[in-house]
Amino acid sequence: MNGIQLIAGTSHPELAKKIAKRLKLDLTPVIIKKFPNGEIYARLGKKVRGDDVFIIQTMINPVNDCLMETLILVDALKRSSARRVNLICPQLCYSRQDRRTQSHEPISAKLVANLITKAGIDRLVTVDLHAEQIQGFYDIPVDHLVGYPLIAKYIKTKKYEDLVVVSPDIGGAKRANKIADLLGTPIAIIDKIRRQHSQCEVAHVVGDVKGKTALIIDDIVDGGGSICGAAEATKKYGAKKIIIAATHALLSGEAVKRLNDSLADQVIFLDSVPIPKEKRIKKMKIISLAPLLSKIIYRIHMERSLGELFKWEEQSKLL
Repeated sequence: MNGIQLIAGTSHPELAKKIAKRLKLDLTPVIIKKFPNGEIYARLGKKVRGDDVFIIQTMINPVNDCLMETLILVDALKRSSARRVNLICPQLCYSRQDRRTQSHEPISAKLVANLITKAGIDRLVTVDLHAEQIQGFYDIPVDHLVGYPLIAKYIKTKKYEDLVVVSPDIGGAKRANKIADLLGTPIAIIDKIRRQHSQCEVAHVVGDVKGKTALIIDDIVDGGGSICGAAEATKKYGAKKIIIAATHALLSGEAVKRLNDSLADQVIFLDSVPIPKEKRIKKMKIISLAPLLSKIIYRIHMERSLGELFKWEEQSKLL
């Protein structure tokens, strides 16, 4: 491929290297540093005039630094006459703040959309937005990928008997239905009551999980309290084995300890965000997004359709 460059932000260099290796490209050198007062500096290491540039940057803690670093990189690229600037952002920050639940609150997901658009990004690629309607906040093309087909592909290799897909809340029922269709299994839904941010009270399980292997599927595991509570409820209702699976492993606070002490027999994550060695436990399986994202980058650059990669029923066959 000619006229294409990949730039890695500082948030997830490991994923960027995997993507570059699959595309047989070298990462464009870039200098990124902080001044003593915390301001971020970025400078491109080679010319990008007329090129199709892909920034690979996920949004992890410190989230605001990652966001600002991205905007500064985009500004550097636009001022250096890049033909097109694409952002590959598997975990998009502030996506849980997509609406007002109380008076006097912001809609932070819309603010981030404005910042990204105004900075000059031409296309956004992201994975498992917390709310699909966030795509409508952007006035640029947004390619919203889903991660559950990769999880389904892995689960198929295990050939579990009596598998049931469990949604940890009513909002995730659509995701659970789709992965259940891929696996040919029934679903169950956990009805929970949210008392405050990041704290939930499980009410009951709707569906049959007794004597079955329960695959609890979610988009984000942050503090871990909600998903571990779902595992506890599923076990209480008779599940013989429990698998926790999610796309984004934010793993804040006591999340790793909660997962390790939980009733789950296995924990599956995608590498949308880096998971350092100290946060990896024996029952954790990490599946890489690099194969999917490298295909997406290739097709965008070659102006080829992404449609077949968006078909959830086909993704497990393609990857």
